[in-house]
Amino acid sequence: MSASPAHTVEYIRYRVPAERAAEFLSAYTRAAVPLAAAPQCVDYELARCEEDFEHFVLRITWTSTKDHLEGFRSSEHFRDFFAHIRPYVENIEEMRHYTPTSVRGSGASTPTLYAWAGGAERFERLTEVFYEKVLADDLLAPVFAGLAPEHAAHVAQWLGEVFGGPAAYSRDHGGPDGSGAHGHMVSKHLGKGITEPQRRRWVNLMQDAADEAGLPTDAEFRSAFVAYVEWGTRLAVSFSSPEATRPADQPVPTWTWGAAPPYQG
Repeated sequence: MSASPAHTVEYIRYRVPAERAAEFLSAYTRAAVPLAAAPQCVDYELARCEEDFEHFVLRITWTSTKDHLEGFRSSEHFRDFFAHIRPYVENIEEMRHYTPTSVRGSGASTPTLYAWAGGAERFERLTEVFYEKVLADDLLAPVFAGLAPEHAAHVAQWLGEVFGGPAAYSRDHGGPDGSGAHGHMVSKHLGKGITEPQRRRWVNLMQDAADEAGLPTDAEFRSAFVAYVEWGTRLAVSFSSPEATRPADQPVPTWTWGAAPPYQG
């Protein structure tokens, strides 16, 4: 379970006279086409100041500063992009690259997957039902032979944290600063030699357990839930291979709604 790449965020601040604002926006609408096509570009957004309509800020997330300056700047995508915005270079007041920090998160306007699912009680019920199924399954029971009584509760903590709940797993299994939590979970899979049929059965039983435990069945939640289960189990197979080693310390992954936030109509 590798950490997310360290992207670079570039901010370009413009001051464009009101009489040129419409043509400026039109130019950037055209320039966005080659920008979006550039493999170095992760995403972008042009925002306009509400208090002073002459101010605009363009945010571009690049795969790295080097990729921007040496890759994009020497490409045909840049030449096409620059052809559209060249008349507004003189209107740039600031242009800088920034590296994101660990201070980030989402607000309460969109509930976490953890809250939407029903919190700790629901995840505890999920893992309780799931491991009852696992231990009765001919394909998976051998993998979990000698399962510790507290295992289901620990996995409930893990899933709760992954889906946006309290950092209980990091607190209890991650060492003084919580950074060892991910490695602690990975170590449970080392040397297991999990097969693809076992992985697929794990996914199927987890979905059955989600139904029995009463997790939400709306399309948005289940698509995010299954996406994590697929991601996590495929990495578990990788970490269970003979050549796998415990990864460097990194935080517990945090799963979000992704492309489809919850429908709250």
